[in-house]
Amino acid sequence: MEKKKVEAIVIREVMYSESSKILTLLTKELGILGVISKGCRTLKSPLRGASRILSYGNFYLNYKKDGLSTLTGVDVLSSFTRISSDLSKISYASYLLELFEQVRKGNEEEEVFDLLKTLLLKMNDGLDEEALALLAEVKCLDYLGVHLETSFCCVCGSSTNIRTVSVDVGGFLCDNCYKKEKVYCDKTIKLLRMFSLVDVAQISKLEISPEVKKEISQFLESYYDKYTGLFLKSRAFLSNLKKIG
Repeated sequence: MEKKKVEAIVIREVMYSESSKILTLLTKELGILGVISKGCRTLKSPLRGASRILSYGNFYLNYKKDGLSTLTGVDVLSSFTRISSDLSKISYASYLLELFEQVRKGNEEEEVFDLLKTLLLKMNDGLDEEALALLAEVKCLDYLGVHLETSFCCVCGSSTNIRTVSVDVGGFLCDNCYKKEKVYCDKTIKLLRMFSLVDVAQISKLEISPEVKKEISQFLESYYDKYTGLFLKSRAFLSNLKKIG
């Protein structure tokens, strides 16, 4: 076996035997990776604290290219404790883990990992989890190969007098090209453009009204359904959570 050190986030865990777990890691260097964490469920195991969902750090492995690698140690950089203690945050974080697992399976860019890490750190710092999830959905469209055009009208190319955003045309429509498409509010239009351009690491505040978040969410759900083919189980849970809230 080859020894490797990888920067990773635990995105899934499954109990294995009486004392171990099989972990799914989203790694920066190697994409999605399955590892066995032997004995991590015992009280004295040095792997116990890190062998759980949302652990982020440097993971030391006996690496197998085909099959399960074996976890030998972890330098934990964050456990995202603020997320883990909040039902809403852990629900949105779980959605991000599922979304980014699907994105990374089809894209080898290491920056996919960096984006997820930054989003989780921002969420753990207290930024609005729903707004961050919407931002993530916009960012992930490029990695999924279904870019949302927010720089100009998709029909004529005009960058002025933008009227709305359309699922069918894949982005913005100006006054001249608008026909009978649904019209979204100006704030929704501006935020979709901002989401597509902003460097997530530079965000220190993200305050969006419930009405605008609802509009953006409805648009993106339709866009994802039409173009991505992704079925994310956690999306249904989030919908129920919003109804309860």
